[in-house]
Amino acid sequence: MKRAWPFALAALLWLAPAARAEPPQAPPEDPLAQFVFPPELVMRYGPEIGLDEKQKTAIKEAVVRTQARLLDVQWDVHGEAEKLARLLQASTVDEGAVLAQADKVMALEREVKRTHLALLVRIKNLLTDAQKARLSALRKGGDGGR
Repeated sequence: MKRAWPFALAALLWLAPAARAEPPQAPPEDPLAQFVFPPELVMRYGPEIGLDEKQKTAIKEAVVRTQARLLDVQWDVHGEAEKLARLLQASTVDEGAVLAQADKVMALEREVKRTHLALLVRIKNLLTDAQKARLSALRKGGDGGR
């Protein structure tokens, strides 16, 4: 037993730096978010930025079309992800089949992201430069020079 304690002490000293390691940091903020305006933000500050009825209607229509499209794609993602899970449940996994199915899931996830981005671009293009500047200031918590 006397010979075991040096090994235990060495193991503790070896593990101590890992225990003191800093906790993982939060992921960086979305680098694209500062350049686009989500529909919730635009509608919340609609009166402050002078959003007119034509713009409101166009934004609402874009959101409705996007939501309808995303509903279909999200159903597809769910179905394909279930297929992937079934492939992974096997005791011996067919790597080629799993990777092919994963490609299907990731392609659908890419479509979701692309659809979201397209909506954000449409909304941005509906706004005037003054509205964009005001929204940017409001988002940062400032008064935008008012």
